[in-house]
Amino acid sequence: MAELLHLEKLWAGYGEAVVLEDIALTLNEGDSLSLLGRNGMGKTTLLSTLMGAANYHSGTMRFAGQDLSKVAPHARAHLGLGWVPQERDIFPSLSVEENLTVVATKGHWDLQKIYAMFPRLQERRANMGNQLSGGEQQMLAIGRALMLNPKLLLLDEPLEGLAPLIVQELLSIIQQLTEESGMAVILVEQHARQILPLTRQALVLERGKGVYQGAAQTLLDDSALLDGWLGVAAH
Repeated sequence: MAELLHLEKLWAGYGEAVVLEDIALTLNEGDSLSLLGRNGMGKTTLLSTLMGAANYHSGTMRFAGQDLSKVAPHARAHLGLGWVPQERDIFPSLSVEENLTVVATKGHWDLQKIYAMFPRLQERRANMGNQLSGGEQQMLAIGRALMLNPKLLLLDEPLEGLAPLIVQELLSIIQQLTEESGMAVILVEQHARQILPLTRQALVLERGKGVYQGAAQTLLDDSALLDGWLGVAAH
Protein backbone atom coordinates (compact mmCIF):
# COMPACT_ATOMS: atom_id res chain seq x y z
CA MET A 1 0.00 0.00 0.00
CA ALA A 2 1.24 3.48 -0.88
CA GLU A 3 1.86 6.08 1.80
CA LEU A 4 -1.12 8.40 2.27
CA LEU A 5 -0.35 10.55 5.33
CA HIS A 6 3.06 11.38 6.73
CA LEU A 7 3.65 13.60 9.77
CA GLU A 8 7.12 14.26 11.13
CA LYS A 9 8.22 16.65 13.89
CA LEU A 10 4.79 18.29 13.69
CA TRP A 11 4.14 21.21 16.04
CA ALA A 12 0.69 22.82 16.07
CA GLY A 13 -1.83 24.59 18.29
CA TYR A 14 -4.12 27.61 18.46
CA GLY A 15 -2.68 31.05 17.81
CA GLU A 16 0.77 31.11 19.39
CA ALA A 17 -0.15 28.42 21.93
CA VAL A 18 1.46 25.04 21.28
CA VAL A 19 -0.74 21.97 21.82
CA LEU A 20 1.03 19.31 19.74
CA GLU A 21 4.77 18.73 20.03
CA ASP A 22 6.97 16.64 17.77
CA ILE A 23 4.21 14.38 16.42
CA ALA A 24 5.25 11.61 14.01
CA LEU A 25 2.84 9.37 12.13
CA THR A 26 2.68 7.44 8.87
CA LEU A 27 -0.57 6.03 7.51
CA ASN A 28 -0.84 4.04 4.28
CA GLU A 29 -3.79 3.87 1.91
CA GLY A 30 -6.60 1.80 3.45
CA ASP A 31 -4.94 1.77 6.89
CA SER A 32 -6.72 2.54 10.17
CA LEU A 33 -5.64 4.23 13.40
CA SER A 34 -7.10 4.64 16.90
CA LEU A 35 -6.09 8.09 18.18
CA LEU A 36 -6.23 7.89 21.96
CA GLY A 37 -5.54 9.97 25.06
CA ARG A 38 -7.26 11.54 28.02
CA ASN A 39 -9.34 14.70 27.54
CA GLY A 40 -7.30 17.75 26.55
CA MET A 41 -4.26 15.80 25.30
CA GLY A 42 -4.43 17.04 21.70
CA LYS A 43 -6.50 14.45 19.80
CA THR A 44 -9.03 16.88 18.32
CA THR A 45 -6.25 19.40 17.72
CA LEU A 46 -4.43 16.86 15.55
CA LEU A 47 -7.51 16.32 13.39
CA SER A 48 -8.14 20.09 13.30
CA THR A 49 -4.55 20.66 12.16
CA LEU A 50 -5.01 18.20 9.29
CA MET A 51 -8.17 20.06 8.24
CA GLY A 52 -6.63 23.52 8.65
CA ALA A 53 -8.82 24.53 11.60
CA ALA A 54 -5.86 24.68 14.03
CA ASN A 55 -2.55 26.49 13.52
CA TYR A 56 0.27 24.54 11.89
CA HIS A 57 3.56 25.76 13.39
CA SER A 58 6.31 23.58 11.91
CA GLY A 59 7.27 20.13 10.71
CA THR A 60 6.25 17.85 7.85
CA MET A 61 2.57 17.35 7.04
CA ARG A 62 2.21 15.46 3.76
CA PHE A 63 -1.04 13.99 2.43
CA ALA A 64 -1.53 12.19 -0.90
CA GLY A 65 1.88 13.42 -2.02
CA GLN A 66 1.17 17.10 -1.29
CA ASP A 67 2.45 19.44 1.40
CA LEU A 68 -0.77 19.84 3.39
CA SER A 69 0.49 22.97 5.15
CA LYS A 70 0.36 24.77 1.78
CA VAL A 71 -3.20 23.62 0.93
CA ALA A 72 -5.97 26.07 1.90
CA PRO A 73 -8.40 24.64 4.50
CA HIS A 74 -11.38 24.81 2.10
CA ALA A 75 -9.45 22.76 -0.49
CA ARG A 76 -8.49 19.89 1.81
CA ALA A 77 -11.81 18.07 1.45
CA HIS A 78 -11.33 18.04 -2.34
CA LEU A 79 -7.85 16.61 -1.79
CA GLY A 80 -9.44 13.59 -0.09
CA LEU A 81 -9.89 14.42 3.60
CA GLY A 82 -13.31 13.68 5.10
CA TRP A 83 -13.99 15.06 8.59
CA VAL A 84 -16.78 14.22 11.01
CA PRO A 85 -16.28 16.69 13.89
CA GLN A 86 -17.69 16.21 17.39
CA GLU A 87 -20.33 18.87 16.65
CA ARG A 88 -21.47 16.87 13.55
CA ASP A 89 -22.13 20.16 11.69
CA ILE A 90 -25.04 18.89 9.60
CA PHE A 91 -27.25 21.44 7.84
CA PRO A 92 -30.32 21.68 10.13
CA SER A 93 -32.62 23.33 7.58
CA LEU A 94 -31.88 20.84 4.78
CA SER A 95 -33.46 17.40 4.44
CA VAL A 96 -31.43 14.25 5.04
CA GLU A 97 -31.16 13.67 1.30
CA GLU A 98 -30.16 17.28 0.62
CA ASN A 99 -27.48 17.06 3.33
CA LEU A 100 -26.04 14.04 1.52
CA THR A 101 -26.26 15.27 -2.06
CA VAL A 102 -25.14 18.88 -1.55
CA VAL A 103 -21.53 17.77 -0.97
CA ALA A 104 -21.45 14.69 -3.22
CA THR A 105 -18.48 13.97 -5.48
CA LYS A 106 -18.18 11.10 -7.95
CA GLY A 107 -16.72 7.86 -6.64
CA HIS A 108 -17.52 4.64 -4.80
CA TRP A 109 -19.93 6.21 -2.31
CA ASP A 110 -23.28 7.37 -3.67
CA LEU A 111 -26.77 7.82 -2.25
CA GLN A 112 -27.69 4.17 -2.80
CA LYS A 113 -24.64 2.88 -0.91
CA ILE A 114 -25.17 5.34 1.96
CA TYR A 115 -28.80 4.25 2.32
CA ALA A 116 -27.72 0.59 2.25
CA MET A 117 -25.28 1.25 5.10
CA PHE A 118 -27.70 3.51 7.01
CA PRO A 119 -31.28 2.27 6.33
CA ARG A 120 -32.53 4.68 8.99
CA LEU A 121 -31.41 7.61 6.84
CA GLN A 122 -33.41 6.31 3.91
CA GLU A 123 -36.48 6.11 6.13
CA ARG A 124 -35.87 9.71 7.24
CA ARG A 125 -34.67 11.06 3.89
CA ALA A 126 -37.36 13.77 3.73
CA ASN A 127 -36.86 14.88 7.36
CA MET A 128 -34.95 18.07 8.15
CA GLY A 129 -31.59 17.70 9.86
CA ASN A 130 -32.91 19.29 13.06
CA GLN A 131 -35.69 16.67 13.28
CA LEU A 132 -33.25 13.79 13.76
CA SER A 133 -32.14 12.14 16.99
CA GLY A 134 -28.50 12.42 18.08
CA GLY A 135 -27.73 8.97 16.69
CA GLU A 136 -29.39 9.75 13.37
CA GLN A 137 -27.50 13.04 13.13
CA GLN A 138 -24.24 11.15 13.67
CA MET A 139 -25.16 8.68 10.93
CA LEU A 140 -25.95 11.61 8.64
CA ALA A 141 -22.64 13.31 9.46
CA ILE A 142 -20.72 10.12 8.60
CA GLY A 143 -22.81 9.55 5.47
CA ARG A 144 -22.22 13.11 4.31
CA ALA A 145 -18.45 12.75 4.80
CA LEU A 146 -18.50 9.50 2.80
CA MET A 147 -20.35 11.23 -0.06
CA LEU A 148 -17.16 13.27 -0.56
CA ASN A 149 -15.46 9.94 -1.37
CA PRO A 150 -12.46 10.69 0.84
CA LYS A 151 -9.13 8.88 0.84
CA LEU A 152 -8.96 9.42 4.63
CA LEU A 153 -11.94 9.67 6.98
CA LEU A 154 -11.43 11.48 10.31
CA LEU A 155 -13.98 10.54 13.00
CA ASP A 156 -13.87 12.66 16.16
CA GLU A 157 -15.63 10.84 19.02
CA PRO A 158 -18.50 9.50 16.88
CA LEU A 159 -19.97 7.51 19.81
CA GLU A 160 -20.08 10.39 22.30
CA GLY A 161 -23.41 10.75 24.15
CA LEU A 162 -25.26 8.10 22.13
CA ALA A 163 -27.56 5.35 23.42
CA PRO A 164 -25.92 1.89 23.82
CA LEU A 165 -27.92 0.36 20.95
CA ILE A 166 -26.86 3.14 18.57
CA VAL A 167 -23.25 2.77 19.77
CA GLN A 168 -23.28 -0.92 18.83
CA GLU A 169 -24.78 -0.12 15.43
CA LEU A 170 -22.14 2.53 14.72
CA LEU A 171 -19.30 0.28 15.93
CA SER A 172 -20.43 -2.32 13.39
CA ILE A 173 -20.49 0.32 10.62
CA ILE A 174 -17.06 1.68 11.59
CA GLN A 175 -15.71 -1.88 11.48
CA GLN A 176 -17.02 -2.24 7.93
CA LEU A 177 -15.35 1.04 6.99
CA THR A 178 -11.96 0.07 8.46
CA GLU A 179 -11.96 -3.50 7.12
CA GLU A 180 -13.78 -3.42 3.79
CA SER A 181 -13.92 0.05 2.28
CA GLY A 182 -10.30 0.47 1.18
CA MET A 183 -10.41 3.95 2.70
CA ALA A 184 -8.05 5.01 5.50
CA VAL A 185 -9.67 5.93 8.83
CA ILE A 186 -8.45 7.82 11.91
CA LEU A 187 -10.79 7.28 14.84
CA VAL A 188 -10.77 9.40 18.02
CA GLU A 189 -12.69 7.90 20.91
CA GLN A 190 -12.54 7.96 24.71
CA HIS A 191 -13.30 4.27 25.16
CA ALA A 192 -10.12 2.63 23.91
CA ARG A 193 -11.20 -0.97 24.36
CA GLN A 194 -14.22 -0.41 22.12
CA ILE A 195 -12.24 0.91 19.17
CA LEU A 196 -8.80 -0.72 19.32
CA PRO A 197 -10.20 -4.00 17.88
CA LEU A 198 -11.46 -2.00 14.86
CA THR A 199 -8.11 -0.49 13.78
CA ARG A 200 -4.67 -1.78 12.82
CA GLN A 201 -2.62 1.01 14.41
CA ALA A 202 -2.83 3.13 17.54
CA LEU A 203 -1.34 6.46 18.59
CA VAL A 204 -1.60 7.59 22.21
CA LEU A 205 -1.15 11.29 23.02
CA GLU A 206 -0.05 12.52 26.44
CA ARG A 207 0.13 16.31 26.88
CA GLY A 208 0.44 16.84 23.17
CA LYS A 209 3.20 14.28 22.61
CA GLY A 210 3.02 10.79 21.16
CA VAL A 211 3.82 8.24 23.89
CA TYR A 212 2.83 5.11 21.97
CA GLN A 213 2.68 4.37 18.28
CA GLY A 214 2.32 0.83 17.04
CA ALA A 215 -0.07 -2.05 16.55
CA ALA A 216 -3.52 -1.55 18.08
CA GLN A 217 -3.65 -5.20 19.18
CA THR A 218 -0.35 -4.89 21.09
CA LEU A 219 -1.78 -1.99 23.09
CA LEU A 220 -5.08 -3.80 23.63
CA ASP A 221 -3.21 -6.82 25.03
CA ASP A 222 -1.24 -4.72 27.55
CA SER A 223 -3.79 -3.71 30.19
CA ALA A 224 -1.21 -2.09 32.47
CA LEU A 225 0.04 0.16 29.68
CA LEU A 226 -3.47 1.01 28.53
CA ASP A 227 -4.74 1.84 32.02
CA GLY A 228 -1.59 3.81 32.82
CA TRP A 229 -2.05 6.17 29.89
CA LEU A 230 -5.80 6.27 29.64
CA GLY A 231 -7.20 5.31 33.07
CA VAL A 232 -11.00 5.14 33.05
CA ALA A 233 -11.01 6.23 29.40
CA ALA A 234 -9.55 2.84 28.49
CA HIS A 235 -12.81 1.08 29.36
